[in-house]
Amino acid sequence: MTSIGGAEMVDWNLAVATATRLVRPGPDVSREEAREVVAELRRHAKASEEHVRGFTQMGTGEVHDTPILVVDRPGWVRANVAGFREILKPLLDKMQERRGSSPGGAVLGAVGGKVTGVELGMLLSFLASRVLGQYETFAPATRELPAGESGGGRLLLVAPNIVHVERELDVQPHDFRLWVCLHEETHRTQFSAVPWLRDHLEGEIQSFLGETDVDPMTVLERIREAAQSLSGGRPEGEEEDGGRSFVEIVQTPAQREILGRLTAVMSLLEGHADFVMDGVGPQVVPSVAEIREKFQQRRAKGASRLDMALRKLLGLDAKLRQYRDGERFVRAVVEQAGMDGFNRVWTSPNTLPTKAEIAKPADWVARVHRKSES
Repeated sequence: MTSIGGAEMVDWNLAVATATRLVRPGPDVSREEAREVVAELRRHAKASEEHVRGFTQMGTGEVHDTPILVVDRPGWVRANVAGFREILKPLLDKMQERRGSSPGGAVLGAVGGKVTGVELGMLLSFLASRVLGQYETFAPATRELPAGESGGGRLLLVAPNIVHVERELDVQPHDFRLWVCLHEETHRTQFSAVPWLRDHLEGEIQSFLGETDVDPMTVLERIREAAQSLSGGRPEGEEEDGGRSFVEIVQTPAQREILGRLTAVMSLLEGHADFVMDGVGPQVVPSVAEIREKFQQRRAKGASRLDMALRKLLGLDAKLRQYRDGERFVRAVVEQAGMDGFNRVWTSPNTLPTKAEIAKPADWVARVHRKSES
């Protein structure tokens, strides 16, 4: 990233160092146990590829070039910082130019970059102990973290978190690990079998970021308003915010429109992965019903009051709704139109469901199938 006066908008190295220092240690496992977990996760990830392709009828005959990486919590942090750095580069370059033209911009940049690095590190330390797996769509290749050669991402499986949750739920480890791999492999199949999907998603994200206010005073004012809203300290006469998260409160109207489209896509992707993992499950995961029931209960209640507050603040509750609403959409469409009929969703950006259609699957079926049959 181009820096002015030697200072970047985000001190990425400090973000990694902060997150690595603050992240909770993983569960107690011996060195031999750790090796066994890693080996089993790699086997399950490989086996999941065939299961997912057969069930979804997507990407059959194609060869994945995206690597599968089994990582610990600090490894997940490093991978995500690399991804953030890549996707946020255009926005941060624009903000860098704005700051550099102001008096004292270089000094403010140096201080602000370190503050932002610490804040990002704190956020990542919170998330690093909760993510079981992740398909990194916009992952740049690094020496420690390879990525797909043709612009593909990488599949991450966070071993200590998987072990922690399987113990917490008291489920069969072999079954739970395969169940998690089925979900993450579905994401890898989505992006490898639908070549336009990555570019479409990146375009929407860049449009969203392009609408971001880059004037520091404007950003500070909107953050102040957001903080008042979240703390219940609204100026008298203002309406309730409807329970929106911090992420939603600081958006412009144009961003909310883009976010509506992004929410629909993410609901589709997450719901499809949940549908597939449960659809394949009974054939290869004997205890899938028990795992699903216990896992849903865990998702619903959260780990603690602090955890629930942070989920709300960061908008993670919205992600939980994406799993539920998206899975309901996929199930309804498959029941009405079959798997082939559902797979028309991957034809082009125009066949993706809208946010309204996620809630009313029959409307999507009517629009897409009527158009293709006329």
